[in-house]
Amino acid sequence: MSKSIVLIAEELSPATVDALGPDFEIRNCDGANRSELLAELAKGVDAVLIRSATKMDQEAIGAAKGLKVIARAGVGLDNVDIPAATTAGVMVVNAPTSNIVSAAELAISLILASARFVVPANIALKGGKWARSKYTGAELFEKTLGIVGFGRIGQLVASRMQAFGMNVIAYDPYLQPARAAQLGVDLVSLDELLKRSDFITIHLPKTKETANLIGVEALKKVKPSVRIINAARGGVLDESALFDALKEGRVGGAGLDVFATEPCTDSPLFALDNVVATPHLGASTDEAQERAGIAVAVSVRKALAGELVPDAVNVKGGEIHEEIRPSLPLVEKLSQVATALADELPVSVEVIVKGEVSEHDCSVLATSALKGALVTTGAEDVTYVNAPGLAQERGFTSTVTTDPVSPEYRSMISLKAAFSDGTHVTVDGTLVGIKKIEKIIAIDKFDLDLPPTDHLLFLRYTDRPGVVGLVGETLGKAGINIASMQVARSSAGGEALMAITVDSAIPDEIVSGVAKATGANLTRTVSLKV
Repeated sequence: MSKSIVLIAEELSPATVDALGPDFEIRNCDGANRSELLAELAKGVDAVLIRSATKMDQEAIGAAKGLKVIARAGVGLDNVDIPAATTAGVMVVNAPTSNIVSAAELAISLILASARFVVPANIALKGGKWARSKYTGAELFEKTLGIVGFGRIGQLVASRMQAFGMNVIAYDPYLQPARAAQLGVDLVSLDELLKRSDFITIHLPKTKETANLIGVEALKKVKPSVRIINAARGGVLDESALFDALKEGRVGGAGLDVFATEPCTDSPLFALDNVVATPHLGASTDEAQERAGIAVAVSVRKALAGELVPDAVNVKGGEIHEEIRPSLPLVEKLSQVATALADELPVSVEVIVKGEVSEHDCSVLATSALKGALVTTGAEDVTYVNAPGLAQERGFTSTVTTDPVSPEYRSMISLKAAFSDGTHVTVDGTLVGIKKIEKIIAIDKFDLDLPPTDHLLFLRYTDRPGVVGLVGETLGKAGINIASMQVARSSAGGEALMAITVDSAIPDEIVSGVAKATGANLTRTVSLKV
C-alpha cells in the first residue's frame, strides 16, 4: 500500500516531521511561490501543512488532487478559504492553544515596554544620549488593566498581571461572570472598561462585529494617560484614530504587534516615541512553533486515519468537550451495527444521550452516526467534514437529543435507526470505568454486555436447545476462533439474539452455513471500521 502524501509548504520545526512519523511520504515546497504551490498540489497530496504565508484559497483547493486535510501550524486561519474547503470535503485544522502563552507574554512585554519607554530610551542611549528625565514612566502597581476579550490568552494575561498588583477588569459579552469571578476579575461593559482603565490590552479575533471596535468614539472615553496594547489581530484597533489620539494627547501610549495590513513597514505611528511596535511576533517563539507543529502533525495523523480531530474548525458541532470525545467512536460503532443488522442505509438516526454526559454539547455525535452508517454501506473516504453532505445526497438525516436521566448507568447512548420499510433498530452503548471502555449494552429489547470488537456475528432465531453448539461447530470447522458469545432471549422458547465476537472476518459462505445449520431468521456479520 502506498503511503499518504503530506506536503509541507512552509518551514516548520523538525519536531513536526518527527510527530508525523514514518507512515507518510513527505514533500516540501515554497507555499509563498504560487506557481510552485499549485504545481505540487496538482500532483496529488493527502494533506498540506502551512503557516501564514501560504494561501489555501478556492483556486488552490480546487487544484489539489485528493486533498483531505489543510493544517495550519498556528491559530489564525485568514489564509484558508474555509467554506471552499468544506464544500470540497477537506478538513481544516489549526493549533488553537499552541501560542497562547507566547502571545500572552508578548502582550505583557508591550505593556511593560510602553509603561517605561523601554524602546525610545534604548535607542537614545545607543545614540549617545543619557535622557533619564525625558523618559519618566508609570508603575503597574495598583493600576487598572482592562482586558478586551477574556478568552484563554486574556485570562493568562490577567493572572500574570495580578501578580504585579494590578486590578483587572474585562469586557467579554460571551463569558459568564462566574468564570471571571473565579479568576478575581470583574466583567464590565466596554464603556466602563474604557473609562476606568489605565492600561487596555486587546485579545479579540477580528470579525465584522469587532472591526475597529476601539475606534474614534471609543478613544474619546479613555483616560489621557491610558496605554493601549494590541497583540491580537490587526483591525480591531483603528490605527488612524489611535494616531490622532496619541498626537492630541488623548492617549498616553501604545504597544502594537499586529496591524490592519501586514506586512506593515511604514506607519505614522512608528514615528512616535510613545509607541512600541513589533512585527507580529506573538507566536514567534521556538516553543510555540514546536507546539504548533506537533499539534497539527497529530491532527493530520488522526484525520488521515478517518478519526475526528478535536481542533477541526469546519466539522459540524463546533468545539468538542473532552467528556464527549470518547463517545465519538462509540456512536460510530453503534451506527455501524444498526446499519449492518438492517443491511441498508437508514432513512434517519436519532442519537439519545442520557445521564451525566448529556450536560455537554453533544451535537457532533450526529455526524458520528452519519459517518458510521455511510461507511457500513460502502461509501468511500468518509470524513467528519463530508459526512453531512454525503448523507444529504442519500436522503439520510441524524439528530441528537439529550436526557439527564440514565437509570442504570452514569451515562449511556441509545441510537435509534429508522429504515425505508418502516422497521427500526435500536442499539444502546456506554463507556465503562476510568478508561472509558466501550460496551454495547442492548440491541432492541435484548440486553447484552458486548465489547464492539473488529469482527462480530449476530443471529436472531427461535430459542431452542443445541443452537449454541451448532454455531460453535460450524465456526470451528471453518477455523474461526470465537472470542466470546452471548445469548439474550425474550423468554424460554421465544425470540433469541446471539452475539459473537471472533478473531477474524467470517467469509460469506460460512455465514450462510451458520444460518442454514441454525435456521436463524437473521444472520449478520459486522466488521467495525473507525
